[in-house]
Amino acid sequence: MKMAMPFGEQVDVSSDESSSSDGDDHKAESEQMSNNIAVNQVVEELVSEGTKTICDHLDMFKCESEHMSDNLNIGQDVEELVSEDAFLRRARMYQEYMQLVPIPTQTHSSIPCTSWAGLAASIKKLYGQPLHYLTNLCIKQRDQMRIGADDEVDPLEMLIHPTKAESSIWLMEEVHRRTSSPHYLAKLWLADPMYHVYIDPIFPKLQNPSK
Repeated sequence: MKMAMPFGEQVDVSSDESSSSDGDDHKAESEQMSNNIAVNQVVEELVSEGTKTICDHLDMFKCESEHMSDNLNIGQDVEELVSEDAFLRRARMYQEYMQLVPIPTQTHSSIPCTSWAGLAASIKKLYGQPLHYLTNLCIKQRDQMRIGADDEVDPLEMLIHPTKAESSIWLMEEVHRRTSSPHYLAKLWLADPMYHVYIDPIFPKLQNPSK
């Protein structure tokens, strides 16, 4: 025989439902926290990868810039080498040609002159020969040496006998024709854009150019 439950006693069924609801809330919060952590990790990884990509691009740009700079430097070096080589070839051809021009065995007894430049011009005209580039430079320097001297206005022939003056030029010319280095000439020409001014456009006929 079944006994009926007293009317005054009530069964609390809400406690189980409440505990079940609290468990679900905790579970949802845990899952949300897990999701947040996962999202944060993904974001951090993306940011890290993005930063790495930017750094890689910056490094690549830096390398490209340095490479371009190196190429420019290399280009300048190559251009300078080509220029030096071209000047050296010219100097070598010029020196070989000047060595073929014979020094006169007989000179004029006396050439009137007021300056070294005037004497050199007379020599070129009388003998039909060019003077060496280095000789022309020395001629210019000799006239410059007289600037400010007490006898600056005096004609050169009054200070030095014309024969001695001419002989000194030919002696200097022989030294320059026979002993000058093409490398030395090329170095001077590279440093002087107006070097051609001191190269005489006089081309005598050579009887034995092969010798």
